[in-house]
Amino acid sequence: MKGTYLGEFEELVLLSVGILSDDAHGIAVQKELEIQTGRNPMISSVHKVLVRLEDKGYLRSFMGGATGERGGRRKRLYQMTASGKNALAHSRALRNKMWDAVPQIVWEGGKG
Repeated sequence: MKGTYLGEFEELVLLSVGILSDDAHGIAVQKELEIQTGRNPMISSVHKVLVRLEDKGYLRSFMGGATGERGGRRKRLYQMTASGKNALAHSRALRNKMWDAVPQIVWEGGKG
């Protein structure tokens, strides 16, 4: 398994796969990212990250059934693995720890 660090976009893509559950494919992930973040990432960027997350062992993919809307072509679906869930949990815990470490005075307009 390649490195365990999650970049911001990797984390957002992994979360989108989790949100989409059984219907996580490239276009759906792209649309979910737009809904959740207001960003409109290029589909090539989304596919590149999906492949990278699969290489890291955070996702697994399989071919779904053929659909009429795709001219009978099958689509590649993604599911989060246990390692992917652990990576997200670790990322969330780290972010929460750091947010909690920011002194209240910073938020109140004091120093800084």
